[in-house]
Amino acid sequence: MIDATMTKRMEEATRLTRAGKLQEAMAILQGSAPESRGAETPNTSYREGNTFDGTCEVIDEEATESKPEPTESPADAFTPGDIKVPAAWRDKWMKFRAGMAQPEQASPEYARSEEPQPGTFTAGRYTSHVGSRDYKLYIPSGYTGQALPLVVMLHGCTQNPDDFAAGTEMNRLAEEQLCCVLYPAQPMTANSSKCWNWFKAEDQQREGGEPAIIAGMTRQIIETHGLDGSRVYVAGLSAGAAMATTLAMTYPDLFAAVGVHSGLPHGVAQSLPDALGAMQGGTGPLGGGKAKGAGWASEVPAIIFHGDRDTTVHPSNADRVAAQYSTSRQAGAKVVQGKVANGHAYTLTTHHNAKGEPHMEQWRIHGAGHAWSGGSTQGSYTDPKGPDATKEMLRFFFQHQQAGS
Repeated sequence: MIDATMTKRMEEATRLTRAGKLQEAMAILQGSAPESRGAETPNTSYREGNTFDGTCEVIDEEATESKPEPTESPADAFTPGDIKVPAAWRDKWMKFRAGMAQPEQASPEYARSEEPQPGTFTAGRYTSHVGSRDYKLYIPSGYTGQALPLVVMLHGCTQNPDDFAAGTEMNRLAEEQLCCVLYPAQPMTANSSKCWNWFKAEDQQREGGEPAIIAGMTRQIIETHGLDGSRVYVAGLSAGAAMATTLAMTYPDLFAAVGVHSGLPHGVAQSLPDALGAMQGGTGPLGGGKAKGAGWASEVPAIIFHGDRDTTVHPSNADRVAAQYSTSRQAGAKVVQGKVANGHAYTLTTHHNAKGEPHMEQWRIHGAGHAWSGGSTQGSYTDPKGPDATKEMLRFFFQHQQAGS
C-alpha cells in the first residue's frame, strides 16, 4: 500500500500533469526515489472513424500465438507522456499497472491450455482501419448454424486467450450451455505487459482505440457465424474487466450484459498517478472521485465479482463499478450470505430494476485475492475455492438480451 507521503506526492503530480507541467510533476515523483533510466511503452496509434468495415481471417485450427516484436522491458516503461520514472516507481507501476500483480492464489507452475473440448477452438485475426488484433474463438460442437449467444472474454495482464480460457473454463460451460466464446488478444506491441489499455484516454471512447477494435471484431464474428446479436455479452478480469466496463459504457447497443471481475470503473484513470490511485482505493483526484469517472453511467445489466483481500485492485472499486450501473435499479437490494463447501464465504447483493428483474449482482468473496473466483489451476490468476464466477456470469447473462429483441 502506498504511504501517505507518497500519496500526497501523487496528488500534487496529478495536478501538475493536468496543468501541462510534466517536468515539475516528474521532479516531485523523483523526490521519492533515485533517478533511473526509462523508455516509452510502444503504443498503437489509431485513426478515428465511424464505420466498422474490417476483415476477419482464420489463421489455423490449432492454438497459436504470434511472436511480438521486440520491446523494452515493461519495468522500464512509463506509459503517459515522455517523462521517465524512478526505480521505485517502476516497481510500483509493475505491481499496479492495469490490474495484475503476481498471482495471489495460482500455483507458480501451471499449464496454459485447458482440457480439450468437443467443439472447435480456432485462431484468427481481425483488421479494420482502427487497428488489428488476434483472437481465439470457441464454437461448441452443438453449433449447426443456429443463432447462438456470444460471450466476449477479455484476459488480464500477462495472460493470453489460451491461458484465460483454461483458467475460467468458459469453453467447457459454453459446450454445455451452447454459446460461442470470443477471446481477443492484446499483443506486447500494444502494451508490453499485454494489458488492455483501460487507463488511456484514447482507449476509453466509442469509435476509437481498443473499444472500437473489440466492438468491430465482435460484430464481424456475429455476422460471419450468424450469431444472435441480441444476446452478446462481455466479461473480463482485472485490466480486462476495466475494458469490459468501458465497452458497456461506450457500446450499450452491442452488449446485453457485462461481467466485471476484480476490475475498475470506466474513465477514472488517464495517467500513472490516476491509475495507481484508483487501484489502491484512494479518493479525490487519485481515486476516481468526482474529478474523473463520475459522469459515466450505463443501463447495461452487470454482474460484479471482487475478493475482499485483493491487494492489487482495492475491493472498494467494486462499489465504484456498481455505481456506474445504478441508473436503472430500484432502491433497496436483496442480500444473501453463502459459503462454498471447503471454500470461501461470500456476500451476494442483488439489485432489481423497475420491472422487478435482476439488473445487477455484486459478489464479494471473503478471503479471496486478485484471482478468478472458482477458476481452474490450469490457468493463471485463479482461485478454485469459488464460488464459480464463470457459471454465475453465464446464468446472469442468459437472463438478459437487448431491449426490443
